Amino acid sequence: MSSALFRLLKPRVPELVLLDGDTIRAVFGGDLGYREQDRVIQIKRLQKLAKVLSDQQLVVIVAALYSHPELFAWNRQNFQDYFEIYLEISLDTARRRDAKGVYALSAPLEAANVVGVDIPWHVPSSPDLVINVDNPPPPDTLARQVVAGIPRLASLLVRA
Repeated sequence: MSSALFRLLKPRVPELVLLDGDTIRAVFGGDLGYREQDRVIQIKRLQKLAKVLSDQQLVVIVAALYSHPELFAWNRQNFQDYFEIYLEISLDTARRRDAKGVYALSAPLEAANVVGVDIPWHVPSSPDLVINVDNPPPPDTLARQVVAGIPRLASLLVRA
């Protein structure tokens, strides 16, 4: 979904940057595992990178799977125009989709390092926008829904 959002916005917002958790993980050489403490380090990397880019007047989309109240609080304190989007999905739907095979691998294991299985999922307490993606529309349509839900960007769709 973040790629569709980026494709939709980039022609209208040239200063847009996408930081995808998997991409950034690869950029750092895959030096982190998937234990909860590794996930916290990964999110902090994304936060710091986003902050550096934001401070240079770039618009940053961060796509990541992990949530913790302290991390969200840091975002709200450190980004002037922070806008949090929670793509809500049930664990059953995530298991059914399982594009990377993560949930299938975790089934027989007690400690699989999977968010929502043995790593707690903290539902964001005050996201700016919540979209349930249990039965999502196509990615391009979902991207338009996200943009329409962000007051600062919604006017861009009128010009599209």
